[in-house]
Amino acid sequence: MARWDLTTNASELFKTKYGKLSENVYNSSNVLLARINKKFDFTGSQLFVPIPQSFSGGVGSGTLPIANASKTEDALILSKKVYATTEIDRESIKAASNDEGSFVRLTKYSVQKAVESYMRNASRILFNDGSGKVALGDGVTAITGTGTSGDPWLVTLDSGVSNSKEGNIEDADYWDNDATDGSTNFFEVQSYNAVTRVVALVDVGSPAAPTNADQFYMQGSKNNDPQGLLGVLDAIAGTLYSIPVARRWQATQEDAGGAGLIPDLMNKVMLDVQRKSGKVPNLIVTSFTQYRKLLNQIEDQKYYVVEPRNQDLKGKISFTGIEFMSAAGPIPVFPERFCEEDRMYFLNDNFITTHHRPDFGWFDDDGTVFLRKASDDAYEARYGGYLENYIVPVFHGVLDNLAL
Repeated sequence: MARWDLTTNASELFKTKYGKLSENVYNSSNVLLARINKKFDFTGSQLFVPIPQSFSGGVGSGTLPIANASKTEDALILSKKVYATTEIDRESIKAASNDEGSFVRLTKYSVQKAVESYMRNASRILFNDGSGKVALGDGVTAITGTGTSGDPWLVTLDSGVSNSKEGNIEDADYWDNDATDGSTNFFEVQSYNAVTRVVALVDVGSPAAPTNADQFYMQGSKNNDPQGLLGVLDAIAGTLYSIPVARRWQATQEDAGGAGLIPDLMNKVMLDVQRKSGKVPNLIVTSFTQYRKLLNQIEDQKYYVVEPRNQDLKGKISFTGIEFMSAAGPIPVFPERFCEEDRMYFLNDNFITTHHRPDFGWFDDDGTVFLRKASDDAYEARYGGYLENYIVPVFHGVLDNLAL
């Protein structure tokens, strides 16, 4: 006996109903990036910022002192090129031009995702060292696979906290290594297992097979990133912005020696920054691991907000966050996925500035964001600009090598 059935002979009679586009399944917040200063008037080939590094020396008692000028250096700011691009073929634009044909208008959605990806990369840069590095092979485990989508290269990453940050590794990113630097032969990240630290890489443009000791970089970014916290706050020698690293041009650095997170260490870094610079950090940024440990330490001191009951509210209770009491009063503590698992930054965001060239944003010099690609039935849009992160080291501190 035959009957009308939804899954067989009547399936063609029914429409498919689609729900709204799902929420992101990844963390795209950038607390520090939102707080730091941003200037868009960086013109000329370079920017010099005068840095006083001492008091004037003409003081004394008993006799008239001999005058001596204060020590001043010029910090040199040079811009770096930072971009995000998106590309859409023309037919897809037409097919998604109304609500009947698609979940979202494709042009609007694609530019939204490009900006989101740019901001994620800008946050990665801000917590890195300017090298463009994203991961390092462990140098021990043999690589398997052939680089195809069905049989990707499986690379085990180094266990060092700065060499396998999960925040640096995102599906669909293109990576370089030293052998492919500057070419169009990339590795595409297919997937990543944060527990085993194994990343699956796919051949894009026929690069040579990776080795287990490779340093990987965001595509085209080797030594091309703007400066970041890791590069500035960890510096103990060399130069920063062309000024030699020295007592008045170096961050406060405290090695926890593998100890657990204790208030005494936090107080020490806070007070050392204040003693050296006369300024107090106004926020603390740390990894989710150290943030969890901090939450556990103050469990009995948390302040909760209990909202009054009403007809629609069964009961709601919420934790407002963490504040650390400093010499200048309470300051907020934020978790950040790009921060190394064993460290905590004590920052004064008044002394972190991103200097942009004018007209940062979408490249619309031709009057439109989407530009037709030559010899291709597609359009491309570009977002970004030319910038440098200027981080004055003496106003910040870092506590690292904390127990995990």
